[in-house]
Amino acid sequence: MLNFDVKFALNLFPLMLKYLKTTLAMSILSLLLALAIAIIIALIMQTKVKILYLIAKVYVSFFRGTPLVAQLFFLYFGIVQLIPSLKSINAFTAATIGLSLNASAYMSETLRGAILSVDKGQIEACLSVGMTYFQAMRRVVLPQAVRVAVPPLSNNFIDIIKGSSLAFTLGVTELMATAQMEGASSYKFLEAFTDVIIVYWIIISFFSFLQKKLEIKMNKAY
Repeated sequence: MLNFDVKFALNLFPLMLKYLKTTLAMSILSLLLALAIAIIIALIMQTKVKILYLIAKVYVSFFRGTPLVAQLFFLYFGIVQLIPSLKSINAFTAATIGLSLNASAYMSETLRGAILSVDKGQIEACLSVGMTYFQAMRRVVLPQAVRVAVPPLSNNFIDIIKGSSLAFTLGVTELMATAQMEGASSYKFLEAFTDVIIVYWIIISFFSFLQKKLEIKMNKAY
């Protein structure tokens, strides 16, 4: 470790923490948008409405079958050539949308599996007492499915956080971009990327801890 500049690495942490809020904001916004899209897709897949079902299948297949970095580039540099009005979109917004669309494909499959884990007899019982299908889903099925879906959804969120590191390829100044810029300006890449790995590790460990607490709390009801 003779070539490792400890002082430089320690001094870099405050700068990285300054841009941590960008990473977290992008990740949390992506999670919320992805979850909303995933719920809609999961319900469409569950009800199997002909045209919407096919669109949802293609959507999931596309975003699961292509690399995230290619999707981000396609969205930020490619789509604007087809739709000029999107030229004003900034890199942060493009990265957030890209992460959301990618994560929603995975999360919709997670939710679909969780919904299927709930006994079909419960839906039939709800319909027999006069509830509509969507009332049965909202009041009875989804609350149970959420408990099953929490661990895989948490993993999806962790993937979003790690995936946000690709946003620097679009020009977003976040953790990875900070490490890249500081490493390049000082030629101390080892120190810079050691810092960024430690920061990501701490973030992921923190959210994994919260996931376990949430699971314990939700399982108490059963």
